[in-house]
Amino acid sequence: MTAGPAWYAWKREPVGETSHAALAPHGLGLSSGDTGDVGVGGLATAGGIGLMSRLHGLTIDHMRAAELVLADGSVIRTDPEHRPDLFWAVRGAGTNFGVATAFEFQAQPVRDVIVAMTVYDAADTAAFLTRWAAAVEAAPRSLTSFLTLVAGPGGRAAAAQAMTVYAGTDATQARAALAPLLSAGPVLRNHATVTPYHRLLPAGHEPQHAQQPLTVSRSGLLDHITPPAAESMAALMKAAGMVQLRSVGAAVNDTPPTAMAYSHRTQNFSLMAATVPALRDGLDEHWERLQPHVNGLYLSFETRTGRRQLQDAFPGQVLDRLVSLKAQYDPDHVFDNNFALPSVPFPH
Repeated sequence: MTAGPAWYAWKREPVGETSHAALAPHGLGLSSGDTGDVGVGGLATAGGIGLMSRLHGLTIDHMRAAELVLADGSVIRTDPEHRPDLFWAVRGAGTNFGVATAFEFQAQPVRDVIVAMTVYDAADTAAFLTRWAAAVEAAPRSLTSFLTLVAGPGGRAAAAQAMTVYAGTDATQARAALAPLLSAGPVLRNHATVTPYHRLLPAGHEPQHAQQPLTVSRSGLLDHITPPAAESMAALMKAAGMVQLRSVGAAVNDTPPTAMAYSHRTQNFSLMAATVPALRDGLDEHWERLQPHVNGLYLSFETRTGRRQLQDAFPGQVLDRLVSLKAQYDPDHVFDNNFALPSVPFPH
């Protein structure tokens, strides 16, 4: 990291409290996921929906360079001046083009934040989701909220917990920003604290098993949560052990959709539903009913792979361009273990 522009280089390691703590003395940070055990390699090539996304955008939006080992064994640097086509592809579909060994990011001004943990009675799930989502969309950019619903008896949402981060320490402004969210439903418990941002991202360094035992997950992006969409989400609870909404929009949507392979720049919410393998068919049945309300998907939260998932993740000409670059940089398909791109474009 140097004076002037706030540059920070990360090797392939978890983006945890230690990495962020190195930035904290300089008043800097980077919005990067919601746990310190997430590896930077996946986060920085898929998107990076973090606890300050509405203020600072995605992790991927602040990448300034990447170091890759290509299929032919060569080690290259890619950035806006060096192989810009590859740099475009890495930011969204990087697992198809090489092994990332280092990244450079431009950090943002970040100091202490106010984090509120709120538990709601979510029995009237659809109405609650509609109100919560409307409050998030109307909130200032300094507020980002993640909402998790857990199924209770009979497949209904027993409760919902929101983790809401207000990027700042002005208590009056934070209360004003949080008030509409607190009125979204009956509040069972609410606790707000001031904390350094890096403390929100502790790294336990425990082996990860993809939401164990909820190893089946579905992902979708939504422009808005309309009442019909909320009804479909409520029905998901019959088959999903957990449903989570992450607010995006605001600063995320400031980046032009053509800037990188991750082109989803109109949506305000990322939805993930997870379940156990035995309930996979039920989850898929309910997910199909939700599909008309979904606009794209976030690859990191989807366990299905195939043509439909690629087309949802990389719409239209984005996928065509990626396929062309795949043929150029990895014609033998060395890197095909994670949402593999095809050899030729799908017919439109």
